[in-house]
Amino acid sequence: MSVMKSERSMRRNSGSGASERQRMIVGRVLSYMALTIAVLLILFPIYWMVITSLKLPREIYRVPSLWPQVFTLDNYYKLLFDEGFLHPILNSLMVATTVTVVSVIFSAFAAYSMVRFRYRFKGLIGRLILFAYLTPGSLLFIPLSILMAQLGLSNSLQGLILVDLAFSVPLATWLLQGYFRGVPRELEEQGLIDGLSRMGALLRIVLPLSAPGIAAVSIFVFTGAWNELLFALVLVSSESQRTAPLALNYLITSDVLPWGPLMAGAVISSVPLMILYFVAQRFMVQGLTAGSVKG
Repeated sequence: MSVMKSERSMRRNSGSGASERQRMIVGRVLSYMALTIAVLLILFPIYWMVITSLKLPREIYRVPSLWPQVFTLDNYYKLLFDEGFLHPILNSLMVATTVTVVSVIFSAFAAYSMVRFRYRFKGLIGRLILFAYLTPGSLLFIPLSILMAQLGLSNSLQGLILVDLAFSVPLATWLLQGYFRGVPRELEEQGLIDGLSRMGALLRIVLPLSAPGIAAVSIFVFTGAWNELLFALVLVSSESQRTAPLALNYLITSDVLPWGPLMAGAVISSVPLMILYFVAQRFMVQGLTAGSVKG
């Protein structure tokens, strides 16, 4: 009897083990299917953008297909040489880089004071920073355009930089507060005991330990400034001051959509961001996780 019971229990265990393996295999297959579908949904618009930029006009409008019959670089040539798209790219690069550097510098000091110091109305200031970040730009572009005109900065990259800073500094300050809270106070206190000033503790302890978070914030700010269109459309009127999104917008005349040059411009505009994200992807992952740690 005992032998029969042991055989039955072994059969049950083997059956449960087989069913468990089947469930794991099915779960893994479903996971890979879901990931494959997600990747296709994400990459297909990018693929369509690149393929459309390499098509002839007759293939774009008459014979839409997933693969061009004839590859051509005419759209890129027309955009870069006939339309002079390289100059707007340089303008966008200058605006985005300046906004990123200035935002990170000012926001680092502001976020550090919000996290480490105690003073009156600190809570109110924090709420105002969050409110400034959440305020839609569509509500402020008219007063900001009037202000830039009064300052003599309308139709200039300097005015566009100042307007972008009005939105990027609150965002960067709000994000950096979370990263600075993740730095233990004990490290700063030890540095102060060893003779560091508050500025020295910020520069030598807090900022190096928050480097992944600062990199992530810099990428967010750069991306927002690079893709900004509304304020550029309102503030900039001369062709020499146009940024890349604004130059692409002016390619559309009346109801005519030059899809070839538009897609070529989208590809060229995406290259700097893709390079930036590829280089800093390790810092992005570390920064996103570091901001969730509470000190």
